[in-house]
Amino acid sequence: MTELVVRTLPSPSGVQGPGPDTYKGWLFKWTNYLKGYQRRWFVLSNGLLSYYRTQAEMAHTCRGTITLATVHIEMGDTYHFVLTSGGRSYHLKAYTEGECQRWVSALQQAKANATQMMPHSDDSGDEGPLAQPDRALIQGALKTLASKLEDLSTCNELIGKHGAALQRSLSELEDLRTPTDGADKLKTVNERATLFRITSNAMINACQDFVDLAETHSRRWQRALQYEREQRHHLEETIEQLAKQHNNLERAWREAPSTHNKGVERTPEGESSEENEDIEFFDAMEDSPAFITVPAEDHSQHRHLSSNQSVTSGSLSSNWSQGDNDSSGSYLRRGRRCRIPDKPNYSLNLWSIMKNCIGKELSKIPMPVNFNEPLSMLQRLTEDLEYSELLDRAARCDSSLEQMCLVSAFSVSSYSTTIHRTGKPFNPLLGETYELDRVEEYGYRSICEQISHHPPAAAHHVISQRGWTLWQEITIDSKFRGKYISIMPLGNIHLKFHASGNHYVWSKVTSTVHNIIVGKLWIDQSGDIIIVNHRSKDTCHLKFSPYSYFSRDVPRKVTGVVTDGEGSAHYILSGTWDDKMESAKIIESSHGWGGSEGKQKTVYQTRPPQLLWKKYSLPENAENMHFFSSLALTLNEPEDGVAPTDSRLRPDQRLMEAGLWDEANAEKQRLEERQRLERRKREAQANLALEEGKEVERYQPMWFEKRTDTETGESSYVYRGGYWEAKDRQDWNQCSAIF
Repeated sequence: MTELVVRTLPSPSGVQGPGPDTYKGWLFKWTNYLKGYQRRWFVLSNGLLSYYRTQAEMAHTCRGTITLATVHIEMGDTYHFVLTSGGRSYHLKAYTEGECQRWVSALQQAKANATQMMPHSDDSGDEGPLAQPDRALIQGALKTLASKLEDLSTCNELIGKHGAALQRSLSELEDLRTPTDGADKLKTVNERATLFRITSNAMINACQDFVDLAETHSRRWQRALQYEREQRHHLEETIEQLAKQHNNLERAWREAPSTHNKGVERTPEGESSEENEDIEFFDAMEDSPAFITVPAEDHSQHRHLSSNQSVTSGSLSSNWSQGDNDSSGSYLRRGRRCRIPDKPNYSLNLWSIMKNCIGKELSKIPMPVNFNEPLSMLQRLTEDLEYSELLDRAARCDSSLEQMCLVSAFSVSSYSTTIHRTGKPFNPLLGETYELDRVEEYGYRSICEQISHHPPAAAHHVISQRGWTLWQEITIDSKFRGKYISIMPLGNIHLKFHASGNHYVWSKVTSTVHNIIVGKLWIDQSGDIIIVNHRSKDTCHLKFSPYSYFSRDVPRKVTGVVTDGEGSAHYILSGTWDDKMESAKIIESSHGWGGSEGKQKTVYQTRPPQLLWKKYSLPENAENMHFFSSLALTLNEPEDGVAPTDSRLRPDQRLMEAGLWDEANAEKQRLEERQRLERRKREAQANLALEEGKEVERYQPMWFEKRTDTETGESSYVYRGGYWEAKDRQDWNQCSAIF
């Protein structure tokens, strides 16, 4: 690494702290190529090296900590040394050679002390600490213990056998009538007593071997367990301290926000602008599609350089290009509500809830409503229809390739509302439904139902009078990873156009919520979407590029290619998932060379790009209304005649929307406990049926049933019909009382 050294004024060297293992002082820490070395206040204490921007920060903000027990200390030149532990490295410089030596000596002494405090071997001949026991070692120990148990079992059988024989001989000896018979019987008794004694001794020795072996491995495993407990306790204390410091910073920011505005506005994703040297970013992917516009001679065409030969793009004819794209949103035309109560400003220590949940599914973590938004996951699924006019325009297309471009834009548009939406939707209760009837305004009707609770899964069906039907079964797989939460929707979305019979299938990408513990939450979308038209075999490959601090590309970039059934590229798609998508029709393609590895590239010559889709602007005051879009503001609006299982009637969600969060938390706990009781009843009934040899009745959704698609061969839950007819009759007798 070429280092950019930034000289600062001299400062006092390290200062010995009150304890023998405490050392404090200024050092220069390498940050990045823009800032070079920066002056930081370092504190060495209790086997940990922590650093701060200033001495005053010690009271509230630790910028980083490294454990010395496993650290590798490497000396460099010009007062330079490197600390490496667990994949992290600190490049440090002292101001003088003497100061550098004092720091290195203090660090080496602290490392030695920390190592001594770690678990170590005893006189039994065990190897050192077993922080993470080797699988083969454990298997060998278990095998040896099993062998010893088998020896004990054999000895036990022999003792029983010889003991019974000895008992019989003693009985026969008592029954003797003549002395001559007694000599033979006495000899037999002595032989059998000897066998019994030998077997008993073998049993005792085998028991002793088993106990010794068990104690040896028990000590090893106890040390390993104790070490892991100490490490976890230390990690919890460290992160809890960070969470408290973060809360203090948030409180200070709320009290004097004007002093922080500039720093916040300059960061692209709300991360700290003052100290970003240790922030973890996604690396830019080398094989991600990149398009470079090359002006053609007549200035009316464009060339796109692709790092992937399969990348394409599209242009729109006048009857399917921009269309009716009202930038202010279009869900307020029939007098539906345009605002909800402002979100209360409650603070809560997230780490106190999440610290024991690392690695768990998000749906299984008991979260208060403070981290929710007042919509259910069923309503979030329905929110994908915000740009349904894209499908209306696609239904009027004569060309399947042009239709594919609009379907692709629709698949991207569903993420546009998530850019600021870091709140967690409510997990629907089993059997919960949500309907959205927009036939009069937009020609479609939508119905969702929660068909499984663990894992959480929902089925969705939409039919439009404007020539299309959409259905999907989505299972949400989510994991809390400590720094971030990953949400992976599993399942396919199906879209069929009535006139042409074109049947499109695609799946969703992974959503990631960053800065769960410290920093401002921000969300990113990453992964690939492959859309397939099962009738014509046309495909579109969309790539959502993960955010990278070092990338020169526009953030939240989406690029794609539309190909026909024979694999020929026809359109290139480009844009961002939070703003717009464009399409450019390919006129000509040629091969060239480029890239850092000299790989062959495909150069596409295209017509000027045409706008496919542009995001609506958010309503006024959206930042205080959970950043809801115009459609989202209407999703939880009370309506007459809906099913008693509809999400609009869920009491905890309604209370949260009204700003009554304490009452909402109490109601949420009541509903979840009721759902747990219902699940236990179903499990008890299933166990009883198994014991009686009867067939177990599985839970059956009310409005959806499992079928196999004749075109794709996929088995999924699809709409069985009957909901809208039941609504017309207002016949909800079959619905369960879930609220």
